[in-house]
Amino acid sequence: MGRWRHGLVAAATIVTCWWTGSGITASNAAWLQWGGPSRNFMVDSTGLASAWPAAGPRRIWERPLGEGHSAIVAENGRLYTMYRPLGMLSMIRRSQSEGVIALDAVTGKTIWEHTYDAPTSGVDFSEGAGPHSTPLIVGTTLYAASTFKQLMAIDKATGKPLWSHDLIKEFGALPPDRGFAPSPIQYRNTVIVPAGGPGVALVAFDLQSGALAWKSGGFEFAPGSPILITVDGQDQLVVPGGNALVGVNPSNGAILWSHPNSTSYGLNISTPVWGADNLLLVSAAYNNGARLLRLSQAAGKTTVQELWYQNRMRTHIGTIIRLGDVAIGSSGDFGPCPTVAVDIKTGKVLWQNRDFARSTFLYADKKLIILDEDGALGLAAPTPAGLNVLAKAPILSNRAWTVPTLVGTKLYVRDRKNMLALEVGQ
Repeated sequence: MGRWRHGLVAAATIVTCWWTGSGITASNAAWLQWGGPSRNFMVDSTGLASAWPAAGPRRIWERPLGEGHSAIVAENGRLYTMYRPLGMLSMIRRSQSEGVIALDAVTGKTIWEHTYDAPTSGVDFSEGAGPHSTPLIVGTTLYAASTFKQLMAIDKATGKPLWSHDLIKEFGALPPDRGFAPSPIQYRNTVIVPAGGPGVALVAFDLQSGALAWKSGGFEFAPGSPILITVDGQDQLVVPGGNALVGVNPSNGAILWSHPNSTSYGLNISTPVWGADNLLLVSAAYNNGARLLRLSQAAGKTTVQELWYQNRMRTHIGTIIRLGDVAIGSSGDFGPCPTVAVDIKTGKVLWQNRDFARSTFLYADKKLIILDEDGALGLAAPTPAGLNVLAKAPILSNRAWTVPTLVGTKLYVRDRKNMLALEVGQ
């Protein structure tokens, strides 16, 4: 604790002192993609309450939805997500279709729904049925990827399909064994998505026409979603692969670098975390751990240096929040999954907290919003000494692996059956 401040002060004050990083976007009015405005699960919403009643925040509405781990995107009073319908026979045989749905953010009522065939044959849904990917909003269009690697462009106002590509049939992508999970990402006038297959590790399409822009790579597929970073002035796409992290030129798909990051079954799931200090943090479960890479670039060549590796932060399906020199996430694949804080500089675990089961995290207003897989919602202030839990309440009754979405002070959450809107403001 030598480098931390001594003495006890208010949790919010502590957070202000030890978090000096950047990366929160200037707008909290929309949540257009996986990870939110900056794809890092951080938003500049203010006015969050510092405590909740025992039953949790006020419920604005609740509605049935269905299976899937697709997160919720939001814009201009509408919410969009993906799901597999539940019905009378779903306990015997799952629905053989999926849907992309638009909802009214105020009432939760359906505005439109686009359904398509998605048979369950040949897919391991033992850990929950898809769809797992999260839609992307760009302008007037919603881009969504199905369990079976179908990328769709949909008019977000009407739900009308504009164009689509079957990555398996058209490009030779390999069928997904657990269902497709990576979320599409925009770069300039293209939408990019991992495909997984010989020569098609990644595929990019023109946003408007759907025409193929480029395809590239033969590295092993993983469920994790890519992120865009800038390394010494050069834009790069960081893609989790099954046994490596890969850096790609988002303009043409050229492979810029690759660094080993092997995980059992190729399950690199958690989204990498990029810092303005050119440090890239990645963590995975299944006999992996966490590693920190320093990237530098000159004359078109990227150098990758591994600064440390440790196996005490093994993030499975959750998210990681970096606050200055500290990264916070849930660690574990089987058994207990404590919340851990790791020193970015050394990889040392600073503290562990066991108030929550395996969790996903958002950060806003100097607070963490925590949703664990048992359906408990928490509010906490992270400090150098530990996690100051401000509130905790059971809000969902089914397995909850989907990270919440925060727009202003409205929080949208879902599990494998239901979806809720909550007021988390003061």
